[in-house]
Amino acid sequence: MAALHARVFTTPRPWSSTEFSSLLAGEGVFVLGDAQGFVMGRAIAGEAEILTLAVAPEARRQGIARKLMAGFSTEAIKNGAITAFLEVADTNSAAISLYLSNGYVISGRRRRYFDTPQGEKIDAIVMTKSFLA
Repeated sequence: MAALHARVFTTPRPWSSTEFSSLLAGEGVFVLGDAQGFVMGRAIAGEAEILTLAVAPEARRQGIARKLMAGFSTEAIKNGAITAFLEVADTNSAAISLYLSNGYVISGRRRRYFDTPQGEKIDAIVMTKSFLA
């Protein structure tokens, strides 16, 4: 996971194998996917969070992210979540578009939340989705 994450992310910075291991040991954390892409999420106390989603550059535009999003929702609901949220860099228009097309809405902004490799601070967009009909 760390190798794929490093190929995909610069902002926020990619996570190390140690960070992935630590997260995986946490309560309610789950991962879905394969070498082409994965989503890591957490579902606790009725709320789910997409911790990260990564798709290999050569595997993009093939529906993998959409399938991962559907799998995340199914797993989160199975684990008792009624809502979900995520944070995404406001410069990541492709991800924002994906999330909007999957029923997420913009619900907030975290000013100067992410650090770029150049040392700049950029905002995070907070997005939420209700699993209730």
